[in-house]
Amino acid sequence: MPAADPDAPEVSIVMPCLNEARTIAGCVTEAITALKTAGLSGEVVVADNGSTDGSQALATAAGARVVPVAAKGYGNALRGGIAAARGRYLMMGDADASYDFSHVPRFVAQLRGGYDLVMGNRFRLSLIHI
Repeated sequence: MPAADPDAPEVSIVMPCLNEARTIAGCVTEAITALKTAGLSGEVVVADNGSTDGSQALATAAGARVVPVAAKGYGNALRGGIAAARGRYLMMGDADASYDFSHVPRFVAQLRGGYDLVMGNRFRLSLIHI
């Protein structure tokens, strides 16, 4: 968990990205809308892994904070985004429109309730105490 910072958002949504110009703006917008609709303090961090299609500018224009991640690979992009995140709770979702970011408030509710890990898939929400 990031250090206590009174100005830090409650939620950071991290999106690894490599050439997602077709979908990145929609994903960022959907995530920001979910945060605002639920009244959650949050940020969207796009961890760009060297996109050459303008994904960075599209993500920034949609309201994300873009952080460049030089080390290649999905895992490195995810780690770089997590390292840059400032929120108490960290969530990740791909920037290819395969995730429904409108469910973010459901995840936050479970994390606030004491679960250490909340993992979703296309079928159901899984709750885990560690």
